[in-house]
Amino acid sequence: MSLVNLPDGPRLPSLLQTLRLVAQPIPFLEHCQQHYGDPFTTRVLGWNSPPIVFFSDPEAIAQIFTAPAGQFELGKVTHVFRPLTGDQSLIMLDGDRHQRQRQLLMPPLHGDRMRAYGQLICDITRQVIADWNLNTPFSIRPATLEISLQVILQVVFGMVPGPRYYQLKHLLHTVLEAVTSPLYSSQFFFPILQQNWGAWSPWGAFVRQQYRIDKLIYAEIRQRRAQFDPTRTDVLTLLLAAKDEAGRSLTDEELHDQLMTLLLLGHETTASALTWAFYWIYQTPSVLYQLRQELGALGLSPSPDRLAQLPYLNAVCKESLRIYPIALIAQPRKVKEAITIGDCTFDPGNILIPCIYLAHRRPQTYPNPEQFQPERFLHQKFSPYEFLPFGGGARSCIGAAFSLYEMKLVLATVLAHYELTDATQGAVHPVRRGITFVPSQNFQLSAIADRSASPVTTATNVNER
Repeated sequence: MSLVNLPDGPRLPSLLQTLRLVAQPIPFLEHCQQHYGDPFTTRVLGWNSPPIVFFSDPEAIAQIFTAPAGQFELGKVTHVFRPLTGDQSLIMLDGDRHQRQRQLLMPPLHGDRMRAYGQLICDITRQVIADWNLNTPFSIRPATLEISLQVILQVVFGMVPGPRYYQLKHLLHTVLEAVTSPLYSSQFFFPILQQNWGAWSPWGAFVRQQYRIDKLIYAEIRQRRAQFDPTRTDVLTLLLAAKDEAGRSLTDEELHDQLMTLLLLGHETTASALTWAFYWIYQTPSVLYQLRQELGALGLSPSPDRLAQLPYLNAVCKESLRIYPIALIAQPRKVKEAITIGDCTFDPGNILIPCIYLAHRRPQTYPNPEQFQPERFLHQKFSPYEFLPFGGGARSCIGAAFSLYEMKLVLATVLAHYELTDATQGAVHPVRRGITFVPSQNFQLSAIADRSASPVTTATNVNER
């Protein structure tokens, strides 16, 4: 492995670099870019980490995303997620196996099938926010987490409230909350910490928790397969019916691992993106005013599809995803055959990472990148190498369209039912939670009016049946 041609980077031991990235990813990435330029080389995969090179320049990212399929290995770099998602997860696979799974997963999460879930997403949102108290400051994050988890359980898993639903919901909430802790999540980066010494040990507790979750999901899969109902439209039903070009269906293990992948990558991330969107909307009065004007112009009872097509609402969601993307990086690529990116040639074993966070804050692409300006997305179309909140290339997030659709409907529904005001005390800063970032806990809102009966909010009350 050649080290001569690699870009410059920190000289700290790989273990210390890993710990810095786990504990303070944004300051670490910003420091590296400021001191070493773009790209820069790190060693952030634990002991004896291979060279890991971060990129934010659109031309370099384009080269990475459009490289021939055999140039990189991708599944091997995502080993930290394996205990949560399983071996058959889409993010663990390469080559033909990855392409097969992706082709089976794509249809339920796009187009007309995705839009069939709009009514249910709005219904869930209304149910979750129905008991908000007026004139009492609150954190909106618990609501976005609850909405996101219920959407996954009902829209993706196709479960209905009942004993298994509530038991799985409780277990998932517990393990997903634990994973957001830097200390807890460190176990996934260091295999030596994955020692099952009984229920009292961190890894032992995780293994037992995961066993209970797996047992419930497999029970749901077996029941749905035995009592298959082709009239249902949830994602699990569509996956049960799906067949590849050879006529093969997904196995129970494959179904389980894809469901867990959609849960892991779609729950915390969408909730975080929504929380940031609310933060920026209520930090920027002109944005709130324009959103209300756009929603009010729709008239009475617009469909979820009409809401999702609103240009300014779409721009607000995209700008929120730009300034604090749901993940800091796109999926890492491990070089399989030597490749030249820009002025550097990377040998097999090097790992290349398009850095979404840094790419979204390039002043050359986004003037005044620290400012929240939805108008950027009304006046300009950015390339997939400049705006990449869901990654890109053959490894872009499978649920990207669904996540953006859900964001729009949740925001529209909340704005329809409550008049909120910012109740934040002090400066808000990003705080790490698992693989994403959220506003610090001092970000709070207060509901000052229930708008359900007003003409404007009735116009966005999309769930009346």
